[in-house]
Amino acid sequence: MVDLGMKPAAALRAGTSADAELLGIADKVGSLEPNKLADVVAVPGDPLQNIRVTERVFFVMKEGVIYKNEKPAAAH
Repeated sequence: MVDLGMKPAAALRAGTSADAELLGIADKVGSLEPNKLADVVAVPGDPLQNIRVTERVFFVMKEGVIYKNEKPAAAH
């Protein structure tokens, strides 16, 4: 979406709070607020300055559990 001219903040909203509103579930998901379900994606930088950082996810927190895409250590 950003490649087509959308601002990074608008693109992030399109995939989070805007979708939740369209689906009628904004009272439960779509933003980080008390009493809402939330999954968090950690990226190395500020996606508002450089949306490409969303392509390099450090970890995802889902229901309080952190998931990392770590490569297993090489066997010796």
